[in-house]
Amino acid sequence: MTHADLTHAADEARSICAAWEAEGGPGGALVLFDATGPREAAAGGLASLEHGLPFAATTPARWASISKQFCAATALLAGFRLEDRLAGLVPGLPSAIGALPLARALDMTGAIPDLMETLWLLGLPFTASLSEADLLDLCRRLPGTGGTPGEEMAYSNTGWRLVAAAFAARGGETYGQALHRLLLAPLGLHAVAFPEDEATVLPGLATPYWRDGETWRRGRYGLHFSPSGGLVGTAEDLARWGAALLAGRGPAAGMLDRLGAPRPFPDGEGSFYRLGLSAQRLGALELIGHGGSLPGVKTHLLMAPAVGLGVALVSNREDTDPLWLAMRVLAAASGEPLPRPATLPPGLYAEEGSEAWAEVRDGQITFMGVTDRLFADGEGVRTLPAYLEARLRARPDGALEGRVGGARRQLRRVEAVPLDPALAGTWRNEAFGATLVVAPDGTAVLPGIHPREACALRPLPGARAIASRHHGPWGLRPLLWLQPDDTLRLLAHRSRVLVFHRG
Repeated sequence: MTHADLTHAADEARSICAAWEAEGGPGGALVLFDATGPREAAAGGLASLEHGLPFAATTPARWASISKQFCAATALLAGFRLEDRLAGLVPGLPSAIGALPLARALDMTGAIPDLMETLWLLGLPFTASLSEADLLDLCRRLPGTGGTPGEEMAYSNTGWRLVAAAFAARGGETYGQALHRLLLAPLGLHAVAFPEDEATVLPGLATPYWRDGETWRRGRYGLHFSPSGGLVGTAEDLARWGAALLAGRGPAAGMLDRLGAPRPFPDGEGSFYRLGLSAQRLGALELIGHGGSLPGVKTHLLMAPAVGLGVALVSNREDTDPLWLAMRVLAAASGEPLPRPATLPPGLYAEEGSEAWAEVRDGQITFMGVTDRLFADGEGVRTLPAYLEARLRARPDGALEGRVGGARRQLRRVEAVPLDPALAGTWRNEAFGATLVVAPDGTAVLPGIHPREACALRPLPGARAIASRHHGPWGLRPLLWLQPDDTLRLLAHRSRVLVFHRG
């Protein structure tokens, strides 16, 4: 396979956009590109429901986590080294985080707690407005890492926030200034913006939406936008960036190889996640790219270097599955088959003596609160990892085994068990002034004032229980885990550092 069928790919992109257009709700745009630049574009649906403005390939939209690859490239161009210790880049970090090399902060293997998820566990939702200074202060107050660095890939935006702090500590220019000087301006991407404040007025910006039953509602993310997800641009702008990566043009020379180089675990197995890029497979075709998600925003940049083609997708609707749609377009271009849906035996699973748990139902797996669809993978199944890679198989004894986030897991089926009575009581985290209450009836009131209603706990063996928290379009399923020293850990996939004492 040495060429791409641009006609079939463009037809598939138009089919996706036609569905948005026919519905008359929010939509998005897809732009196909090769090393020379944008080649075909399609768009459908509305950028603003309030004003009836159509979405176009030239509509500015938030790119969310696609911003990470720009951050990694800027840091490398600015002379930061992947082996640089974070303590030498950002003063005042906890010792365990400061000891990490920059590479661990960017390839998601540093076990650095994600700030948004940590705040949400403490009761402050992602719609709260917090400044860059507020969040950097929280970085310095983190208890440490949530595991052994290097052993697991767990998605965290915090390391990318620290890059901006490293520019500030070095002095001379901010991250945003370096981004424009080193990357955007040389590539002619002058319209790409880095508005750090959610409230900044951006002319023509697509409004994000999520569906609450039958009603569309505006999505909002209040936290300061860091280099992890702060860029704004059009689908055409994103395609021009992808074209520069494919061509190795200007400051993007060699950058696709540098950002996409494999990142191995200690046993030599490679992580799907690299430096602001992640690797996928479509049949025999190797893909490289990255997605983005904010409430009501879904994006993806996906490239097939072997056939010299990529697709840029931006959408202002929460229900968009951007990786799958981008793969549909590249499947049409390459003739490679799309992955086949698969499943595992449904039920609740947990690993003995660890925080790992999973639930399988309706062709999906939820691992520690992160949900992905399942697809066939030889004798087992896999996810299409936007945030979490899982490769699992069902054993004859009913357990699941394989790798999740690169870590080897053995998850055993859990039958209904009662709540361990030792979990009941009032628990306090003095460092953050947070309180957690577990009632003997199997309910819990999680920290914070939003929400205060009790949630039902799902007990697991080993003095563990799964809670739930919802806000807007997103949900969180944290684990409560009683430790041998009579402390209680409150943790989720992206944050595993909060410890509560009886009180």
